[in-house]
Amino acid sequence: MTNYQHELYFAHCHGHPKKPLEIYMFVDPLCPECWSLEPVIKKLKIRYGRFFTLRIIASASLTALNKKRKKHLLAEAWEKIASRSGMSCDGNVWFEQEQPLSSPYMAALAFKAAELQGRKAGMQFLRNMQESLFVSKKNITDENVLLEIAENTSLDLAEFKKDLHSQSAVKALQCDMKIAAEMDVSVNPTLTFFNTQHEDEGLKVPGSYSYDVYEEILFEMLGDEPKPSETPPLECFIEYFRFVASKEIALVYDLSLEEVEKEMKKLAFAKKVAKVEAKHGMFWKSLSTYSDEYQSCEK
Repeated sequence: MTNYQHELYFAHCHGHPKKPLEIYMFVDPLCPECWSLEPVIKKLKIRYGRFFTLRIIASASLTALNKKRKKHLLAEAWEKIASRSGMSCDGNVWFEQEQPLSSPYMAALAFKAAELQGRKAGMQFLRNMQESLFVSKKNITDENVLLEIAENTSLDLAEFKKDLHSQSAVKALQCDMKIAAEMDVSVNPTLTFFNTQHEDEGLKVPGSYSYDVYEEILFEMLGDEPKPSETPPLECFIEYFRFVASKEIALVYDLSLEEVEKEMKKLAFAKKVAKVEAKHGMFWKSLSTYSDEYQSCEK
């Protein structure tokens, strides 16, 4: 696929000040429920991204992680979420790390440090953090791991390292925490929908739900049921996002997991993707040489 073709299918996903809706998504990088919402967000942006701008707000202080919770309870919760959502998150990470996952604050701060290099950079860094934790079982509260993720995200590494220890990132995170407090957000994830053309209060949706719920809310906020944008060819989708779960493909393309497996095997045979097995479900990595500065649908 050419750059033109990618723009044809994904340009409408980018943030634009004239879009009628704005969605604040409150997340914690260590929250498996936030990770489980990735397929829903992808489908919303591809189908209706021309109508809304998505803003990611870090809310690490709301994490379920604390020293009073026993590792086996956290691991059990992760396994249940993975089984229910189809987005793999391996609870064994709580027992296999030499250093404990002890600082959700550091992971959230790293996200804000990455975001100082642009919103797209921040969103891709967040996605890469989630993949590192939930698929590869890496400790994303460890600075060395965060630097590795920053390099893989093609960030300016020296700038990121400086920002990670700067007041700029701290202030940006404090700003996010203030927004969460002002909106009385107490659950991760939480999506709050605003109509930028009205001064009404936003519609807050705590927790994670099926795609249909968010689509219905989107229609309600728009006061209309617009025709969805054209879904890109599967190969284009994989090239653009680079690393995706079978669950994400299934939801976006309205396929069963068996149908996804069949289609992806064709691309694997053509040497266009590689299969990455996870504890729960399957992921697919693009082998295409197509490269955008940051693979994300958000500016």
